[in-house]
Amino acid sequence: MLELIRGVGWRTVANVHQLGGIARFGARMVYETFVPPWRLRRLIDEIYITGVLSLAIVLLSGAVVGGVLGLQGYITLERFGAEQSLGGVVGLSLVREFGPVLTALLVAGRAGSAVAAEIGAMVATEQLDGLRMMSIDPVDYVTQPKALALTLSMPLLSALFVVVGIAGGYVVGVGLLGIDGGTYISSVEANITFSSEVVGSVLKSVVFGMVVALISTWRGYTSAPNAAGVSRATTGAVVQASVATLMFDYVITALWGG
Repeated sequence: MLELIRGVGWRTVANVHQLGGIARFGARMVYETFVPPWRLRRLIDEIYITGVLSLAIVLLSGAVVGGVLGLQGYITLERFGAEQSLGGVVGLSLVREFGPVLTALLVAGRAGSAVAAEIGAMVATEQLDGLRMMSIDPVDYVTQPKALALTLSMPLLSALFVVVGIAGGYVVGVGLLGIDGGTYISSVEANITFSSEVVGSVLKSVVFGMVVALISTWRGYTSAPNAAGVSRATTGAVVQASVATLMFDYVITALWGG
C-alpha cells in the first residue's frame, strides 16, 4: 500500500512539474514571437511544410466527411420529413465541430509528429547544442517558427475543410439523393451565423493550433538524445495533442454555448 501511495505521489509531482515546464516553454515562445529578430523567411518555409503540404489530406478528408454527413443526415431527417434542412445540418456539424476538431487531429498526426521528430532528431544529433555554442537560441531559431506556422495554418486548413465538406454534402444530397440545390444552399445560409458559428469555429481552430504546436515542439525539444527518445517524443506528441484537442473542444464548447 505504501509503495502504491508513493508511486501515485511521484507520478503526480512529475506531471505537475511537466505542466510547469510546458507553461514556461510556451511563455518563452510567446516572448520570442514579439521580440526581434523576426525570422520571416523561416516562418514562410514552415507554413509551407506544415500547412501547404497538409492540404491534400485535409481536403480529401473534408470531402469524405461532408459526403458521409450528407448521407447520414438525409437518412435521419427523412424519418421526420425534414430532408430540406440537410444543408443546415451538414453546415452546422462541420462549422461547429467536425471542421476544427478533425483538422486539428489530422494536422497533429501529419505535421505535429513531423515537428516533434525533426526537433527530437536535432536533439539526438546535438544540433541544438551546436546552435547554443554559436550563441543562437534554439527556441527562437527552431521551435518558435514551427509553432507559429502551425498556429497560423490551422484556421486556414479548418476553413478549407469546412468548405470542401459542405461541397461534399452538396454532391451527395443534391446529386445523389435529389434534394433541390437552392434549398440546400439556403438552408446552410439560414442556419450559420457569423457572430456565433463562424467566430466560434475560428476560435477553436486557433486554440487547437496553439495546443498542437506547443505539445509537438515541447515533446521534440525535451526528448531523450537517442533513437528511442525520438520515437517516444513523436508518438507522445500525436497522442497528447489529440487528447488535449478533444479536452479543449469540450471546454470551449461549454463556455461558448455550442
